[in-house]
Amino acid sequence: MKPLTNYSWLPADIRAFIDKTLAAYPADAVEASIAQQRDYYNAMCAEFDQPHPAGLTAEDVRIAGVSCRRYTPLVARPGVTGIYFHGGGFVVGGLESHDAIVAELAEQAQLVMIAVDYRLVPEHIHPAAYDDCLAVVDAVKGPKVLAGDSAGGTLAASVSAARPGDVAGQVLIYPGLGGDKSMPSFTRHAHAPMLTAAECEFYETVRYGGTVPVGDVTARPMDAEEYGDLPPTAIFTAEADPLASSGVEYAARLAEAGVAVSLVEEPGMVHGYLRARHMAKGARESFTRIAKELRALAGQAVEG
Repeated sequence: MKPLTNYSWLPADIRAFIDKTLAAYPADAVEASIAQQRDYYNAMCAEFDQPHPAGLTAEDVRIAGVSCRRYTPLVARPGVTGIYFHGGGFVVGGLESHDAIVAELAEQAQLVMIAVDYRLVPEHIHPAAYDDCLAVVDAVKGPKVLAGDSAGGTLAASVSAARPGDVAGQVLIYPGLGGDKSMPSFTRHAHAPMLTAAECEFYETVRYGGTVPVGDVTARPMDAEEYGDLPPTAIFTAEADPLASSGVEYAARLAEAGVAVSLVEEPGMVHGYLRARHMAKGARESFTRIAKELRALAGQAVEG
């Protein structure tokens, strides 16, 4: 499959989002030092920051020794908790980068949400981030639904695989789940704006400090041998994203194993489009769908 190099067909509002992103986070950011990458990323996320919804409260807490932030909307479904793992290639991001995203998800889903500030690489290579996320999930009692974008989606899927029966549902947003690099999107969208195939490989290599593990579900969810124990799942992929095919393949494996799964391939979207929800129609509509799925899974967790 021939790689695309021209993305002028993307919606105008998404192209504007890409331009605004690149103004703060250069396309060659992965070539900078880790400290500089984090400065770029934090500045970029600040450009898209939004105030919290009225009536929502946010509290910084430590859960199982991990820094977290709990979001409680004015109206929240009792008896169930959402746990969110942020994206950022395991290298960048934290409580501030995704603060408004988690706050708005909590509000729209009417769900108490906990954002997890897991340890980052290269200071803390795998499985540090996974260990932190698993520890928080284990410490939060009662039904819980996991959610995450990009690297956070990877972590959510890995934790769900480790805790069959304990996780009531998962929402994975443009996740990296493993699989063969010859998959269609990885080839076709190798030069996509916002995330390239080369950047995917950089993040994967730095996560492990070298050799990528094989057969390790804590690292690559699609290395699992069985999928039947996984919880009901909602997956959202972006059309112009090298990671899209991993979401499609993962959904197919869940369906074949009899797991309730929904897959939405968002047309005209790019990796990281959650930040575009206040400036791009497609991103806004997808965010609403994501919150709706989160709310539905939370409802099923309580009723079940």
